[in-house]
Amino acid sequence: MDTTAGGGLRERKKEATRMALHEAAMRLAIEHGLDAVTVEAIADAAGVSRRTFSNYFDGKEDALLYGDEQRMRALLGHFAARPPGETSWTALRAAFHDLSGEIGEPDPRWAAQARLARAHPSVLARQLAHYATFERALADLVADRDGLPAGSTRAVVLAGAFMTALRIAALAWTEQDPPRPMADVTDETLAEMATSFT
Repeated sequence: MDTTAGGGLRERKKEATRMALHEAAMRLAIEHGLDAVTVEAIADAAGVSRRTFSNYFDGKEDALLYGDEQRMRALLGHFAARPPGETSWTALRAAFHDLSGEIGEPDPRWAAQARLARAHPSVLARQLAHYATFERALADLVADRDGLPAGSTRAVVLAGAFMTALRIAALAWTEQDPPRPMADVTDETLAEMATSFT
């Protein structure tokens, strides 16, 4: 019996359930406002039980932010896969472009999600906690790439600067009128972040 294939199928089903819950949370929050959305409503919209929801997410905020979390995980993966001869900042910018090419222009719902985060402290708190986790993971990857000690100031600052630039760019992108490609807005922000302040 091929247990590897069975494990892969189970993981794909789990991921499909997570995405269904995330998409239901996004749709309901945008349509009705987050305060009016319950975990039960999200589970019903995704066609699963309340208990199943709890197996995947701690609350509606986590379900709402799942897509953002997955994009951050993918970005770390792209960075880790960059050629070792690149500087970390070059590799980070290239990783962002790799991910952008993979997922294309963001769904307009990203802008709605960003506005929801700013309007609801519970979502913003969860989002910032996720970003902090990824920033620490990124700092570890930078230190490893550059041969620096774990927790070195340079690695922490570089990772923090990159993540901050992404947050600034995402906010700017949601407020562009007329809209501009997110990759262009992010490139401008990353270029400015790399400019010396002295």
